[in-house]
Amino acid sequence: MTEKTETYEVVSDQPVAQKANISGNLTSLTVEELYDKDKFDLSTMEPGDIFELLQTSSDGLTSEEAARRVEKFGHNKLEVREVNPLLQFLGFMWNPLSWVMEAAAIVSIALANGDGQPPDYPDFIGIVLLLIANATIGFLEERQAGNAVKALMASLAPECKVRRSGEWKTLEAAELVPGDIISIKLGDVVPADGRLIAAHGEVSIDQAALTGESLPTSKEAGDEVFSGSTVKQGEAEAIVIGTGTNTFFGRAAKLVGDAGDDVGHLQTILAKIGNFCLCTISLFVLVEILVMYPAFHYRYRKGIDNILVLLIGGIPIAMPTVLSVTLAIGAKQLAEHKAIVTRITAIEEMAAVTILCSDKTGTLTLNKLIVDKPTIKSYSEITGDEIIQLSAYACRQENQDAIDFCIVNSLPDPKLSRDGIEELEFKPFNPVVKRTEITYRRKSDGAVLRVTKGMSHTILDLCSREKTEEQIKALNDDVDEFARRGLRALAVAVDEVPSGTVDGEGRGFRLVGLLPIYDPPRSDTKETIDRAIALGISVKMITGDQLAIGKETGRRLGMGDNMYLSKTLKDGPPPGSGYADVNEMVLQCDGFAGVYPEHKYEIVERLQAMGHMTAMTGDGVNDAPALSKANVGIAVADATDAARSAADIVLTEPGLSVIIEAIIGSRQIFQRMRNYSIYTCSVTIRVVVGFAILVFAFKFNFPPFMILILAILNDGTIMTISTDRVKPSPYPDSWNLREIFTYAIIYGIYLTASTVVFFAVIIHTNFFESNWTLPDTTVDGIPKEVNHGIYHSVIYLQVSTISQALIFVTRSRGFFFSERPSVMLMGAFIVAQLCSTFIAVYANWPFTEIIGCGWKWAGIVWIWNIVWFLPMDFIKFGMRAAFEPTNNLRESKTPMAGQSRRASAISGTSSARYYANRTKSLKSMERPQNFGKKLLGMNKKMSMDAKEMRRFSSVQVI
Repeated sequence: MTEKTETYEVVSDQPVAQKANISGNLTSLTVEELYDKDKFDLSTMEPGDIFELLQTSSDGLTSEEAARRVEKFGHNKLEVREVNPLLQFLGFMWNPLSWVMEAAAIVSIALANGDGQPPDYPDFIGIVLLLIANATIGFLEERQAGNAVKALMASLAPECKVRRSGEWKTLEAAELVPGDIISIKLGDVVPADGRLIAAHGEVSIDQAALTGESLPTSKEAGDEVFSGSTVKQGEAEAIVIGTGTNTFFGRAAKLVGDAGDDVGHLQTILAKIGNFCLCTISLFVLVEILVMYPAFHYRYRKGIDNILVLLIGGIPIAMPTVLSVTLAIGAKQLAEHKAIVTRITAIEEMAAVTILCSDKTGTLTLNKLIVDKPTIKSYSEITGDEIIQLSAYACRQENQDAIDFCIVNSLPDPKLSRDGIEELEFKPFNPVVKRTEITYRRKSDGAVLRVTKGMSHTILDLCSREKTEEQIKALNDDVDEFARRGLRALAVAVDEVPSGTVDGEGRGFRLVGLLPIYDPPRSDTKETIDRAIALGISVKMITGDQLAIGKETGRRLGMGDNMYLSKTLKDGPPPGSGYADVNEMVLQCDGFAGVYPEHKYEIVERLQAMGHMTAMTGDGVNDAPALSKANVGIAVADATDAARSAADIVLTEPGLSVIIEAIIGSRQIFQRMRNYSIYTCSVTIRVVVGFAILVFAFKFNFPPFMILILAILNDGTIMTISTDRVKPSPYPDSWNLREIFTYAIIYGIYLTASTVVFFAVIIHTNFFESNWTLPDTTVDGIPKEVNHGIYHSVIYLQVSTISQALIFVTRSRGFFFSERPSVMLMGAFIVAQLCSTFIAVYANWPFTEIIGCGWKWAGIVWIWNIVWFLPMDFIKFGMRAAFEPTNNLRESKTPMAGQSRRASAISGTSSARYYANRTKSLKSMERPQNFGKKLLGMNKKMSMDAKEMRRFSSVQVI
């Protein structure tokens, strides 16, 4: 049977200008004039008038005209602000730590003079080169990672079928322009705003993600369709009337504008770590000035050199670069695991997630319905296979929905769905009557019959033949049993038409069977949930499906069936639940069913208020409140473009395992940042405190150029930590600055002690001279001159080698040798150690007052450092016992507490605002911050009004 097709003909000689009050033509109109509803309301204008206004025809535009319109209207996508490469590069030199280094450069060229000596050109040149090299490495790594992620995002670009010059072509949706003719069919996402010009069969569009309409909307020729909505039934052709920011969704986004430059959590952490280093340096510089000049009567130039040592050696100049490069490379690595980061700092927040609120369909389950053949119920002489055959008759052959596809593919061969019959009339699924129906002629005997399938009680009410109380009770019991087991019930009934005509009256439908249909869990979901629990993450199911189905799915997956309807969020815990209040129920239950988007928002809000880092999955703009409120909003696979814009993480593959892999990956990235933070703070303490004590105790004046060499080698080595091989933390990570600073102080003081004790043994004893023949350090008849060039070389080698070795202690959870580092880190370490050793052994540089110490001193230093290095693991174990939390999630069912914070909610210090450029420099990889909040007119600090939220909600079966 041929389905009905509605079309609008374009009559070229109609009085269009009079009817539509159209003046001028498209070329003379500005974009603003075209979309001024007071002049041209494209959503209500007669279709013929639209063709005339947009100067197009049913054959579509020519390629040349389309290219001209792209120039005028822009591409069919939301605007993305590109980062200026020069500003991105300079951003690596614009933060408080870089300012101190820049101040050191000024001191070396402008203030480091006197005593008949020229300005300190070597230090000035070295500092400038260090700043440039640091910025260059960071810039190149960020651009490379950013380009890789952008390329992956581009691969997700939607395509559409468009008619150009009378021929149908498949193009990227971004190439569409007003006036194009497009074709849409079942499952397609509408690529642009348009007006239907032809509708083939019953056309329904799901606009819930945009308008909040709870059910798909039937569309006819002349109706408007919106970009981002999904075709649920039928096929249609449309003329494009709006693209990019001139679509329903685009206009809302344009009103939003770019979000404010909020100071994120990572920037705040960077500021606090930087301030810790700056305060330490400032304190000891001040003390050193007071000791050197008033007490020791240092000459001006010598004192300046010692101050430069603290400034250059104490500043972790590479910290912003290392952390931002670690994030950038981490984003690229996550993209390879099918998780694209759209807000770069979400990586750091994802590592701290303690609770994951996951939807059911497509994430926990396959999103692929199947018939559970062993449990088919029959209420007549017809067998289970025959019931499937009858229900297949009542399925569409084309443009099948999920249920029709499931039933037809339950046959041995889908082609059997019309085997032995002649279709006379087919009535597709109607959301009002909730059933499908077919009238057909059986070829074997010519009998005309009808078959209908649909919602169990709808079919039962329709049946009038052979209907008994026993049958009704059996059906109700079977439906209840199916619901308890998480199965959907689909009833099947047949009717006979004695007249043999299509519209003839039948004898009455009789119930023949009940098909159990369900969405099976993914094969890896149960194992993935076990992994999540082992990682300290509580997984909660948040579904719009029925409560019984949610509970059964939870039981099958081993995540529990302690679930409640969403109304309990308002009404409170049900009697007998054992929960004192709603917060306790939300925290400890296994999930909620029958949820709307506002319920997702409330669940996230309550969990965050209890101190938990929360991740939430979603697939449409109606989920934007929850995605925006959550610490990490996750757009699941096949989510709308609107959801991708609102999310922090975009998945390109379905399943919970992708999310868990992303969390594990983010924890590895976090561990690299944490390891580096402990390392760099420890080195700051050991350099500042160590060299200050050497001045106070021995009047030892270390040359600033050598501390610059030390900084260059250290930074060059530590840059490779961004690719280091690390084990993820077995529990949710968060920035514990008290822990980091405690580690740094203890490690720093320990390393300081190794240097001070070593120098004291050199100066005040003859231990080394009595065992080895060492170079003479007598100057002007004074043995063991404290500031002899050989001692400068020896101390340089001692400080350099053991400081770099510290990274192997901080990067491992066990003994330093138990976790193999990356090839790049190990290679950089070996190269740096060789460079330091050869410089100390052979360098005779009068301009910086060092003399090669020889291999015997080098051997002594290496042995001394190895002896002091080995106990450091035991210091780490003691510290970890004091700070590491315990994961008892499996036993207690209570999620591990975390530090709940949203980047935009943190008020940072003024220093933090300067660090913000580090993550903002990846703007090309980001979505506008707080996109969902501003798009929906929300304020994160306010509770969402249910009525307001309902505008964006839909009845979801997920």
